Amino acid sequence: MSQSTASHAFLEVVSPHEELRFMWEDWMMAEQFIGPNTRLRIRPRLTAARWSGNIDAAARVGAMLTDNAARHGRPLYGNRVWLRLMCLKKTDDLIVEVDDARPDFPRFDEVASTPAEGGKSTGLWWVQHYHGRLAWQVKRDTEGQVIGKTVQVGLPECWSVDAAD
Repeated sequence: MSQSTASHAFLEVVSPHEELRFMWEDWMMAEQFIGPNTRLRIRPRLTAARWSGNIDAAARVGAMLTDNAARHGRPLYGNRVWLRLMCLKKTDDLIVEVDDARPDFPRFDEVASTPAEGGKSTGLWWVQHYHGRLAWQVKRDTEGQVIGKTVQVGLPECWSVDAAD
């Protein structure tokens, strides 16, 4: 099974205590309102962590990731999708990761970079809009068996307002 990425490699955070300023992880129920519920969970976590980036943008991206995992992926055990927020010490960039049980990501490059018809931006295109990096890789258990995938977005702490619009 091959891994696909859009212009950036998957960032592996190997020593969280040295590289992370903040980390939060929890599961979301893979149900109809997973996107809005994700936004409601991300905003207070990033506010409490005093992340200096655009919290609304991060909440929107996180909501898109969990919604896509519930709609197009497969929930993990217990009808759950796992969500992680990690803030890097060195750059204050935010990493958002979502795990689901589907081990592939069909049409990844196309979905990640193409706005919807009519010029309206939807789905993973928001990552590009917010100058983020999008990648994915298969997820393995401790024995090396493929159990799903992790979709990862790296959002910069700041960007030029003119460049974002």
